[in-house]
Amino acid sequence: MPASIAEYVKSPEKQRQLHTKTMMIVIISQIFGGAGLAAGITVGALIAQDMLGTDSYAGVPTGLFTLGSAGAALLVGRLSQRWGRRAGLSTGFLAGGVGAIGVVLAALFNSILLLFLSMLVYGAGTATNLQARYAGTDLALPTQRAKAISMAMVFTTFGAVAGPNLVNLTGKLATSIGFPPLSGPFMLAAVAYIVAGLILLIFLRPDPFVVAKAIVEEQQSNAVSDSDQAELSRVHEKTINKKGIILGATVMVLTQIVMIAIMTMTPVHMQHHGHSLGKVGIVIGIHVAAMYLPSLITGALVDKLGYSIMSFASGFTLLLAGLIAAYGPGDSMGVTILALALLGLGWNFGLISGTAALVDATPPQVRAKTQGTVDVLIALGGAAGGTLSGMVVAHSSYMVLSLAGAFLAVLLIPVVVWYRKKAYEKFLKNHTG
Repeated sequence: MPASIAEYVKSPEKQRQLHTKTMMIVIISQIFGGAGLAAGITVGALIAQDMLGTDSYAGVPTGLFTLGSAGAALLVGRLSQRWGRRAGLSTGFLAGGVGAIGVVLAALFNSILLLFLSMLVYGAGTATNLQARYAGTDLALPTQRAKAISMAMVFTTFGAVAGPNLVNLTGKLATSIGFPPLSGPFMLAAVAYIVAGLILLIFLRPDPFVVAKAIVEEQQSNAVSDSDQAELSRVHEKTINKKGIILGATVMVLTQIVMIAIMTMTPVHMQHHGHSLGKVGIVIGIHVAAMYLPSLITGALVDKLGYSIMSFASGFTLLLAGLIAAYGPGDSMGVTILALALLGLGWNFGLISGTAALVDATPPQVRAKTQGTVDVLIALGGAAGGTLSGMVVAHSSYMVLSLAGAFLAVLLIPVVVWYRKKAYEKFLKNHTG
């Protein structure tokens, strides 16, 4: 064990200091990362609609960058498990920056193929932005994990809300240098993602995940002899809470599908009802704020009430969002804002409660790898939601899409009931056996 790691393993005070330092670095990187992800949310569908001249494939860019985030989530998770958060997160953000540059060039040369390929790579930034929430939990106390997750997420709000509201400004900047106006937000994304990656690459030392693994290994070596390591490994596998992993994964996947599907087609829906690009930016900005800004309160509620209760809250909130989006008048700015705000809030409830369940269910030896795998499922779900959303709207309506999202949200309820029933049965068995 390197001396730089050993001093943290043996000192709880240094672990606390490193946790504080890690949170600060993650927070700063998330501010930039939030600005990077906002571009794809705000104008990705509009770029495709402009290039192709049809709504049918307007959801494809969102589907592609979400699909790209699936592959990136797996890569970032594996890199983090092997080399630490610094290697995984910095690689993901830098790749996202490269993808954003590709989108700008695709808009300049009107190349739909380059757009689609670049959106895949751009998705790495989205995956990394989500996986950064795990870095805050590596050295957090078990009773403070949801709070750590929420801290990492809430500061994403600053960049993520600023991004959509800079659509007009970045569009004018792009036009002034001879680029299409819709490429402007992706110029901002390129700079933001690259800066976020460099911050993590330079300052996330020592790596909190490497230290967390070393702490567990030290505790195990003190508890058992070398001859018992094989048995310890088998016992360790039994400590993985598979039902908790299923709960966390299901909650996060379903909330991602509902959020991505409705959010993707809202800008197109608004333009059909005469809303300007500036108003689209305002609505998406409020939506993104609702996704991230309530995180501190959500984290405290998850720590206090448990992730099961907050998963219920996620399902009910997304159901309400879908119903309002479906039946609200499309020309009403207020109704659209309300629907998208609730959509973001329901996603926030689901992501933080699902993440907390996943962290609690996995020991450090497999945690990052499992987190990456689950985030792949989240990204694939989002990719399906984004890609199919345009087709659903083109062949039916935005109302049908929103009602489908509401129906999927309801499915969260039986999943949580199943988990609580299994947890109660396990409790009874442990206390009566």
